[in-house]
Formats: sequence, structure tokens, C-alpha cells
Amino acid sequence: MFDSSEYKTKMNAVIERFKDEMKKVRTGRAHPDMLTNVKVEAYGQWMPLNQVANVTAQGGTMLLITPFDPSNIANITASIRNDQSLGLNPSDDGHVVRVPIPPLTEERRKEIVKTTSQKVEESKVQIRNIREDARKELKTADLPEDVRKRGEKEVDDLTKSFTDQIDKEFKEKEAEIMKI
Repeated sequence: MFDSSEYKTKMNAVIERFKDEMKKVRTGRAHPDMLTNVKVEAYGQWMPLNQVANVTAQGGTMLLITPFDPSNIANITASIRNDQSLGLNPSDDGHVVRVPIPPLTEERRKEIVKTTSQKVEESKVQIRNIREDARKELKTADLPEDVRKRGEKEVDDLTKSFTDQIDKEFKEKEAEIMKI
């Protein structure tokens, strides 16, 4: 008998990674996850921002970063400013770092949708690769023809279900990005 649960688990992992990637996409509103990938040099090593400071959203247009150790403020500010992919200009007052989130232009929104759609395609390719692995297992397994066909149909249905889920997540994110 063919067990598709292993492949379903792998596809679920792809969906979870995709959702995490979508959380990082900038939509024009301040969100602490925007700074997830920022690394700060603190105590002689590079650390994720969330390990050296508390990041909160203030309204929809400002991020407020409160360092655990005020001596790291300059490094936090520099790390955010140096990350060109963010395009943010933080300022500090010696106690906290304020990061204003500028409104997105129409052109920038379309560019973000385009890069996000590349992540959609990458995730779909991962799902299809998992489907191919399942199909290879089905072909090499010593199974009766009807069980093999049923297994292939089950894997195809899983693939369609997960790619539809990716499309749905992307449509929601696209609407959020394009909303002014």
C-alpha cells in the first residue's frame, strides 16, 4: 500500500516556508517582521535584531526599536540603514530607534508583486519536485496497477491542493500590497 503522508508533510513544510516569506514582504504598513533578516553587530558577533532589541509597530507608519542594551543603538541604526533591500532611514534619540516607513509608490508596489510572484513560482516548483519524488517511489514500488494509479491520483490531488493554497495566499498578499 502507498502512504502519501510523508509527501503531504513535505508539501506542508513548503507552504509554511512560503507563508513565512509572505510575512516578510513589505506592504506599506509597519510590521516588526519587516526587520526579521537584519543582523546587528553586538558584543563582537553578528546577531539577529530581535535578540538585541524589541521591535514594535507604532501606528501603520513607524517601527519603534528599543534595544536591551543602549550601547547597541548605533549598530542597530547602521545595520538597518545598510540593508539596501529595506530602503529605510532610521533615526535614534539615544534611547530608542525610530524607523519611519515611507508610503510605497505604484511602481514600487508592482515591483514587490513581481518579486513576490517569483517566490510563488519557487514554492510551486518545490511542490512539483515532491510530486515527482512520490511518482518515482510509486514506479519503483512493487504495487498492483490499480494501487499505483490510485496513488498517482492521490499525489496529483495533493499537488493541486497545495498549489491552489499557494495561489490563494499570493492573491491575498497581492491585494494587500496593491491597496493604498
